[in-house]
Amino acid sequence: MSMPAAPAAPPTPDLTTPAPAEVGFDPDALADAVRFAAAHEIGWSRDIAAQLAKGQFEPPPWNEVLGPTSPRGAPQGAIVRHGRLAATWGEPDRADMTFSVAKSYLAVLAGIAVGDGLIADADARVAVTALDDGFTSPQNRTITWHHLLQQTSEWEGTVWSKPDQIDRYRQLGPDADNSRKGEARPLASPGTYWEYNDVRVNRLSLSLMQCFRRPLPEILADRIMTPTGASDGWAWRGYDNAWEEIAGNRMQGVPGGSHWGGGLWISARDQARLGQLILQGGRWGQRQLLPAAWCERMLSPCEINPEYGYLWWLNTGRQRWPAASAEAAAAIGAGGNIILVEPAHQLVVVARWLDDAATADFIARVIAAIAD
Repeated sequence: MSMPAAPAAPPTPDLTTPAPAEVGFDPDALADAVRFAAAHEIGWSRDIAAQLAKGQFEPPPWNEVLGPTSPRGAPQGAIVRHGRLAATWGEPDRADMTFSVAKSYLAVLAGIAVGDGLIADADARVAVTALDDGFTSPQNRTITWHHLLQQTSEWEGTVWSKPDQIDRYRQLGPDADNSRKGEARPLASPGTYWEYNDVRVNRLSLSLMQCFRRPLPEILADRIMTPTGASDGWAWRGYDNAWEEIAGNRMQGVPGGSHWGGGLWISARDQARLGQLILQGGRWGQRQLLPAAWCERMLSPCEINPEYGYLWWLNTGRQRWPAASAEAAAAIGAGGNIILVEPAHQLVVVARWLDDAATADFIARVIAAIAD
C-alpha cells in the first residue's frame, strides 16, 4: 500500500493550537466525536500494575512483570489533519504506557537500519548480523527480517527469560479463544504461519540493537523524535534483565510492548508526530527521516494475513474500520491505544484508553465531521 505525500500539508507540521475549522472540520461535529471518545473509556484499572497482576495476558508463572509500570490517565487523544492540530482531549501531553504501539516503532527503526545499510534489505537473513546464537538452529537459521516484521518467523527460543511458547496458539479479537495459548504447538517453516507473538517481537528488538550497536531509544530520539519536535517527556523502558553486552558496551534492550512492564511511555501529541511522519511518506519538513520506499513496504499486506503489514495493522477490504479508506493503517496497543493514519482524508487520529468496541464508531464520527 502506498501512502501518498501530503501536498496540502505545511512544510513543517504544526501540532500546537487546535484549529478544526481551518483544516476542514465542522467544529461542533468534531467536538461531538471527541466527547464520544472521552465517554467510552476502556474497562481497565487505572493502576496498570494491578491490571497486569490479574493475568491480563497470561497466567502464572509467565505473567511475571519484568519492567516498570506507571498508573495511566483518563481517555486522551489528538486529531491532526493536513499537518495541523484539529483537536485534543484529556491530557494530550501526558506520557502513558502505550503497549503494542511500540511494535510499530520497531518497524520504523528497522527501516532506518535498512536505509543506513546496516541491513541489506528486509529479505536478508537475520543470522547475517546476529551477535549471538539466536539464529543458528535449523528452525531459526533461514528467518529473515521480513518474517520477523510480519510476525511469520516461527522463531524458537527465549528472550529475557520469556520463551516464545508463551504466545503460541495466541488469538486476538473479541471472540478469541486462548484456551490453548502457551501450549507447545509444533512450529511451521518460517514465512508460512502468522502468529502475534510478543517474545518474537522482543527478539526483533534485540536483533535491531545488535545492528545499531546502540540502545534503540537513542536511535529513536536522534532520528525520529528530535527531528519531529517531540517533547522530552517520552521514554522507552526495558526489563530489569534485558541488559546486553554489545561492542564492549553494556546496554539495555527494550520490548515491543508493555504486558511484562516497560515499553514505550509517550504522549498522544508525540504519537501524532509519528503518525504524521508516516502519512507524509517518512518526510518531515525538508528532511526525509525514513525512506519513502520503506513506508510503502511497511504498510503492504502480509501474504498470510492481509490485515497486517510490518508491525502495523491495515484496513484491507475496509474490514477493521469501515468508515476509513482501504489505505488506512494503524499502530495498535492493548488498553485502547491507537495511532490511525488515513491518507484519503490526510488525517491522523490518536486515541488512548478507548474501549476497543467503540474504536470503529469513533473513527467514523471523526471522518463524518470532515466538512470540506
